[in-house]
Amino acid sequence: MSILLTISDFIIPVTILFIVVFGCLQKVEIYEVFLEGAKEGLQTVIDILPTLIGLILAVEVMRAGGLLEMLVELLRPIADVFGFPAELAPLSIVRLVSSSAATGLLTDLFANYGPDSYLGRVASVMMSCTETVFYTMSLYFLSVGIRRTRWTLPCALLANVVGMMAAVWLVEVVF
Repeated sequence: MSILLTISDFIIPVTILFIVVFGCLQKVEIYEVFLEGAKEGLQTVIDILPTLIGLILAVEVMRAGGLLEMLVELLRPIADVFGFPAELAPLSIVRLVSSSAATGLLTDLFANYGPDSYLGRVASVMMSCTETVFYTMSLYFLSVGIRRTRWTLPCALLANVVGMMAAVWLVEVVF
């Protein structure tokens, strides 16, 4: 185990050193290329900032207005049929939009049920098995100018549902 910890401590510095040495061997002006990349990254942040603000605002309005609790009650019959805990419905919905807001709901869930409870474990695994679909799609598609997403959204939502069901199954099998 200590070997893995040592390797993990050196992975990032060795990778950066490798990039710098490779750039020097290729006679690339490393600092100028770095600055150019940083400028492009900053422009990307500026381009997607309105979308990010809108997503975060929508999640907070849903959370503060009680819409998430209403969704729990609406989705409870469907969740019960599939064996999915209805208490995790708000987390699964918010996770589609914002990872930080989902983390906030996760800490609320931990405070109410405990991190070692069945719900706490399923929620923890679910956070690792799912993705912020709308955030990711808006970020990447807006940054490259894609307007028609075709099958991306349905496939990503299906993958999230599979991830949520896998989280329930894994917790039941392991714990």
